[in-house]
Amino acid sequence: MALQQPDPNKDPDQNPKPPRWVGIAYVVIQWIVAFFLLLWVYNTFASGAAEEIKIPYTTFISQVKAGNVTQVQIQGDEISGDFAQAITWPQDTPGAAPIATLQTTPASDSAVTAVPTTPSANTETIQANKFITLFPAEVGDPNLLPLLEANNVLVDTAPVPTPWFTILLTDGLPILLLVLLFAYMGRNMTRGQGSIFNFSRSQVRTQTVGDHPDVTFDDVAGADEAKADLQEIVNFLRQPQQYYELGARIPRGVLLVGPPGTGKTLMARAVAGEAGVPFFHLSASEFVEMFVGVGASRVRDLFKQAKAAGAAIIFIDELDAVGRRRGAGLGAVNDEREQTLNQLLVEMDGFDERNEVILLAATNRPDVLDPALLRPGRFDRQVVVNLPDRPGREGILRIHTRKLRLADDVSLDTLARASVGMSGADLANLCNEAALVAARHGHHAVQMEDFEAALDKIMLGGERPLLLSEEDRRVIAYHEAGHAVVAWHLPHADPVHKVTIIPHGRALGVTEQLPQEDHYNVSRAYLLERLAVMLGGRTAEEIVIGDITTGAENDLVQATRLARRMVSRWGMSQIGLAAFDDDEENPFLGYEIAQGHHYSQDTAARIDQEVQTLLEERHQIARQILLEIRSQLDELVDLLLQKETVDQNQLAGILGPRPTITKESMGLSTELSL
Repeated sequence: MALQQPDPNKDPDQNPKPPRWVGIAYVVIQWIVAFFLLLWVYNTFASGAAEEIKIPYTTFISQVKAGNVTQVQIQGDEISGDFAQAITWPQDTPGAAPIATLQTTPASDSAVTAVPTTPSANTETIQANKFITLFPAEVGDPNLLPLLEANNVLVDTAPVPTPWFTILLTDGLPILLLVLLFAYMGRNMTRGQGSIFNFSRSQVRTQTVGDHPDVTFDDVAGADEAKADLQEIVNFLRQPQQYYELGARIPRGVLLVGPPGTGKTLMARAVAGEAGVPFFHLSASEFVEMFVGVGASRVRDLFKQAKAAGAAIIFIDELDAVGRRRGAGLGAVNDEREQTLNQLLVEMDGFDERNEVILLAATNRPDVLDPALLRPGRFDRQVVVNLPDRPGREGILRIHTRKLRLADDVSLDTLARASVGMSGADLANLCNEAALVAARHGHHAVQMEDFEAALDKIMLGGERPLLLSEEDRRVIAYHEAGHAVVAWHLPHADPVHKVTIIPHGRALGVTEQLPQEDHYNVSRAYLLERLAVMLGGRTAEEIVIGDITTGAENDLVQATRLARRMVSRWGMSQIGLAAFDDDEENPFLGYEIAQGHHYSQDTAARIDQEVQTLLEERHQIARQILLEIRSQLDELVDLLLQKETVDQNQLAGILGPRPTITKESMGLSTELSL
């Protein structure tokens, strides 16, 4: 037979060698089995003293009556003791017949002889001065103790002995487990994998050059301003001598601020990839532990590792977990978190002027950070990573569709226009959802309809197959048609893209509006018409059905919140230019209670009245629009009940062209010409 040669193409990890702990556990199990065997052999074959015999209970009573028992010990059902004079006891030899009955007769002055009634030729006798017998617990013997007292027998009691295997399980097994635990921790300590002895070390994840695919600025889109601000950090890490010769000092800390999902962590990795330096990454929550002082020790260890690496970047994600304002709020103070923050401040102050370690941190709550953390010399710069604009969204879509097989009808520009307000994470999720929809439908490439279905799922929620009655469908249709008609005939409102009475998410129906462009500074005219659109659904129910339902709950909540901001924060009411609501600047409960409101109760009542007046005016505007074009409202409802979903082209065929923005519309007069 020819020897089988190893396959050079075979992955050696397919048949990996077992880890070392497996062998150690196997040896320990062998020793445990051997120990149990020794105990069993000892318990089975170890014989007692030669003079101890086991006698029947009746023989024991006879010996007591004869005065030949000096003392007894009672353990449960077992009675053992000593004879005053040794007795001769018969014992069968191998092959002999069993003894049927035993009798005890006096032998001589020096011994008492127990004689069998049917002696055998093969029977041999022994001299015994100790005995053991079993008490008949089922029958009982109330005369035993008086009999023992009458014959001056010393009586002793002892608890029932615990079996050896029970002692082993209750006492030996925990000790064995502790020994194995300490052996395992000691083995990990020698390997440098951490144990209780290095509990205070930083759990930082280090990525050096070549350990992972480099992430550069080419992999980041939609944040051109942030990349321009961080390019100086990259240049310093590449050529620090150029800055030293000019006497410049590079910023020690850079704080990345922005909403969730905008790519702050990706931006930090891109800075490290562009500069080609080690990247130390960890979350701020990893500093905070139950024991006071552990977080501070981890901060010291983190900066020690980074300084030992030379030029490096430390990135702390979610900085607000450890950098919150000290002394704020009510209740107990978190001493561990505050000590960790103090140590972080000290380490940032202790940076050498020529130290090439730069601290990057990310947060979406800069308003809760401690002021000492944001002063110059610590976090010198704050780089804002906002939601991407339309060109930025298109660039992000191009990055996330590199690995997708796209059909020819996919227009990234159209998707960028339709995804207003989405972050980079949302756009990545959109591309992935579109690929899942294409795979579910068996498409060979991701088509535009797959992206539209994914966009509807993300923005509107997944479809819910609810069995609604005709009356419920009619109420929902008039509600959504009211939103659509009011939005269609108001020039400043966002265009209506789609109306559906198919339940999505928690909504029974949806009116989808897509703005033509990104809004960074909205006008009062836009906000007032937005209020009218929000109230259009409730108004349509009042006009047509003659009753109101709970379906307008979210509309009323959003409208009231928007109207209150217009009155109390943006000065868009008759009260004046004063801003009365600044709760976002002091998000801590303790500060809000301590400072209180900056206006009187009369002003608060005026604010409430102005909010109600503003909502009622917009309600009347929506009512006027729906009453004047009631026929178009009914026609749209009939189409919704028939097709369940109406797109923008079908809306234009029913409602006609949208009005244009004129000077009259900018004046926001209540008299509308439709």
